[in-house]
Amino acid sequence: MLHFRLAILALITAVALIAGGNNYKNFDVALYARVYETQNMKDPAWLESRWEAVSKHMKVDKIYLETHRDTVVVDQATLDQAKKFFRDKGLKVAGGITITINERNQFETYCYSNPEHRRMLKEVVEFTARNFDEIILDDFFFTDCKADSDIAAKGKRSWTEFRLAQLNEAAQSLIIKPAKAVNPKVKIVIKYPNWYDHFQNLGFNLETGPKFFDGIYTGTETRDPAGNQHLQQYHGYSIMRFFENLKPGGNGGGWVDQGGMNLPNRFEEQIWLTLFAKAREITIFNIGAIYSPTKNPDGTTVPDSRAARLAGPVFERVDKFLGQLGNPIGVKTYKPFHSYGEDHLPSYLGMIGIPMDIVPTFPEDANTILLTEQARFDPHIVDKIKKQLTSGKWVVITSGLLKALQGKGIEDIIELEYTGRTVATREFSGWGLRGATVESDILIPEIRYFTNDSWEIVSAFTSPNRTSGTPILLSGKYSKGVLYVLTIPQAQGELYRYPQSVLRAIRNVLARDMYVRLDAPSMVSLFVYDNDKFIVESFAEKPVVARLITDKRITRLRDVETGQELTGKTQGNMTVFETPLTSGTFRVFSAEERVRCS
Repeated sequence: MLHFRLAILALITAVALIAGGNNYKNFDVALYARVYETQNMKDPAWLESRWEAVSKHMKVDKIYLETHRDTVVVDQATLDQAKKFFRDKGLKVAGGITITINERNQFETYCYSNPEHRRMLKEVVEFTARNFDEIILDDFFFTDCKADSDIAAKGKRSWTEFRLAQLNEAAQSLIIKPAKAVNPKVKIVIKYPNWYDHFQNLGFNLETGPKFFDGIYTGTETRDPAGNQHLQQYHGYSIMRFFENLKPGGNGGGWVDQGGMNLPNRFEEQIWLTLFAKAREITIFNIGAIYSPTKNPDGTTVPDSRAARLAGPVFERVDKFLGQLGNPIGVKTYKPFHSYGEDHLPSYLGMIGIPMDIVPTFPEDANTILLTEQARFDPHIVDKIKKQLTSGKWVVITSGLLKALQGKGIEDIIELEYTGRTVATREFSGWGLRGATVESDILIPEIRYFTNDSWEIVSAFTSPNRTSGTPILLSGKYSKGVLYVLTIPQAQGELYRYPQSVLRAIRNVLARDMYVRLDAPSMVSLFVYDNDKFIVESFAEKPVVARLITDKRITRLRDVETGQELTGKTQGNMTVFETPLTSGTFRVFSAEERVRCS
């Protein structure tokens, strides 16, 4: 009898696991269906073919069925049929809403001063809440409306001030309260897109939104870095970590699409970078675009999906090691709410091998912090810098922040001048930097300082005969701490052209608290975890050899996937390892100490 009961219990548990997803140990995989695809699900053949195309290549735990986009609303009968289909397949089923009037018209959003738009949105929310216990808002709960009614309502406020207040009101009045009224159990999740530095101007409120909504979700689509958003590959990781810091434990997952599939490994990279950031769930957008049937010689087609074929092996591979990694860690960089300037700089720094961790509150507990131009939005930032320094810590500020704080108290710490002149450099100097040159000019801002009050760690020659220069990395003492100034090129992407020895000096300062640092050319990234595990990945076009510099206590690296061991060489208080990497490849390492015999 006992064995029978145990067997029944095991069967119930297995069924529950299937019904609740959990095809992978460390994350769930979801699909998204726009309202156009949801409407097409009234055709059983259409639905079966799309499901077959995806499910034969990758395991799916959940689907989001969108009820509205561009004022198109799915009918109840079709929605019921779609919900039943996927629940019968063992998937979790949630709802989705995209709040657009016409996405194709430059992403035309709702006007929240328009009574008719407000009525429509409230009705869509109520309809969706009656059908689902979870609803995700896709990307567009912002407003680009400048109708006469908005202009009148705005008054003398800036567009940013007006829209932040307007969307706060709309979130409560048109979404959260109506949804909870018809379904008290409903969980409402807001998915934020990838352009976070510009959110406030369109009404996305990262200060209040994560508090208002039950959960948040992260757009980790980076697509083609040469595209019009200029998002660097590392951005898919750094934004995921930033949003986790906005609502710890409440960031539901990351979201990618097929953008960039014309580039080798780009789609797969978006997936694994999202998972490196410890996403709880990853959503693939969308079930229509992911469909790419293959043709038989006789002209008939077979349901297939190139994207699913690429994604499936990534899920399987990453799931095998992801659970062995601890919590992600990196250099703390402070982004006050509603701030901008040196936009998305942490992602560029991530691409030169510095692990980054963007936080919305000042990281006073960190021994080394990076402050970009965005820190100027904190009116008390100079006092906070002083407090860090007097407690013996290091503060690195960028040239952009130096410019913003001139005349606002920074000179009470160190007397520097951002001259406003742009100079060109091709050659660098400093300890260990002999022969550090580039082939063409890099344009950088000129910084003037007082000799011996502060000192250049890395210099840039700004004349052919080396008779003039300006600092790339400068330091100055204050109380028990050290303030550093990091010069950012006029075009942030020119960071990638800094010679490896210059990058090494920058990493040695910014990443000094990491148990592992990178010594490699740019376009190689490091992802570090708090349990002596880390990942190194190359985005470079050509093969590179990455030097991994660890604390002296670490004497070997073990490849978590293959078991291969690397033995390092002791150099002073460090151990140095080397590993070759080709483009679009990564290695996962466990840093291990020498086993001591008793």
